[in-house]
Amino acid sequence: MKPFVKGSKNDAADAEGIYEAALRPTMRFVPVKSTEQQDLQSLHRARERVVCARTALINHMRGLLGEYGAILPQGAWRFLAQAQDAIAAAELSDLTRELFGDLLDEVRALDLRLDKLDRQLMALCRTNEACRRLSKLPGVGPVIATALVAAVDDGRHFRSGRELAAWIGLVPRQYTTGGKPRLGGIGRRANHYLRRQMIHGARAVMFRLAKHDDRRSQWLKELAARRGFNRAIVALANKTARIAWAVLTRKEDYLASA
Repeated sequence: MKPFVKGSKNDAADAEGIYEAALRPTMRFVPVKSTEQQDLQSLHRARERVVCARTALINHMRGLLGEYGAILPQGAWRFLAQAQDAIAAAELSDLTRELFGDLLDEVRALDLRLDKLDRQLMALCRTNEACRRLSKLPGVGPVIATALVAAVDDGRHFRSGRELAAWIGLVPRQYTTGGKPRLGGIGRRANHYLRRQMIHGARAVMFRLAKHDDRRSQWLKELAARRGFNRAIVALANKTARIAWAVLTRKEDYLASA
């Protein structure tokens, strides 16, 4: 609404600017979320915080253990599988060994907390009809399905699947001047949490691509060979978002043959 505020900033000018902006025919408004959507979004926000805290603590421990010559690989499950043996084998004092033991217990507690949140999301996904439909899409599990429903509900606020994909941030930046369009990479204007989850889901599909030989898999293989692995992942996430919009708005199950 800032472009609609005239003169200096005050309450009256702000109110007038809000009124002027609300009258614009092309203005976009944030839809009001239902209580169920708020519940799902709160769970996802809590899950994101736990994931960030666990990642930070694992990297902190990897850095400290590296000072003692104990090099551990990246990845939470690899770290948890090897950390105990690495601490036991390293030449540490009693004080440092106790410190790393306490830090490892903290990582395990965060992992258990994350597992509990994942089970709650899985249970909610089973009870929600829209989430069950979305879970049938390749690369979409309970986390992505519940995140989509929490963010867009039934998709009626978007006119097309492309609008949903653009809102998530799965389309290239556009810079057009003098009739010459220039397309760049995906920009910062996005729902970063949802985009990250959908790209992770698309990456999981790409890793299992060699086992499939249908039309969709052939398209992905050709795209990856022509444009590169990472661009193919984003393209697949874009296609998944468009299919998700169709599934939500039409309230139909996903049909791979279609």
